[in-house]
Amino acid sequence: MKCPFCETIEDKVLESREIEEGSVVRRRRECLACRGRFTSYERLEEKPILVIKRDGRREQFSRDKVQTGILKACEKRPVSVETVEALVDEIERDIHREAGREVISSKIGEMVMDKLQAIDKIAYIRFASVYRKFEDPSEFIKEVKEISIGG
Repeated sequence: MKCPFCETIEDKVLESREIEEGSVVRRRRECLACRGRFTSYERLEEKPILVIKRDGRREQFSRDKVQTGILKACEKRPVSVETVEALVDEIERDIHREAGREVISSKIGEMVMDKLQAIDKIAYIRFASVYRKFEDPSEFIKEVKEISIGG
């Protein structure tokens, strides 16, 4: 594993631990050259899931895209990185469990919105405004009223 500090590839594993119900191994490592400590994760390589986009194109599911969208929605909100990572893990697990080999992009968006609404209403509104392409303030008002009544 390449050290993120000095880019040397010699390191030793200090600790290994299974997480996410045994599907991921977390390893604490120490670089033998600079003594920097870092964490690596090993995930089971699964068959790729294809996302069917609105225009009919298909592209491989990207965990990073989902995480980036959630992080943007949660910017300057009291939502920890750990909470976001757990949310992305849960969404990815649900997709693998429910979707089979292909999933419609709108299904992913709805999953993100459902989970965000339970965590942070402002992050939910931010995500929904981009996902649903709000173009008028009345759309924001309508969405805010719906979550105020429902939650």
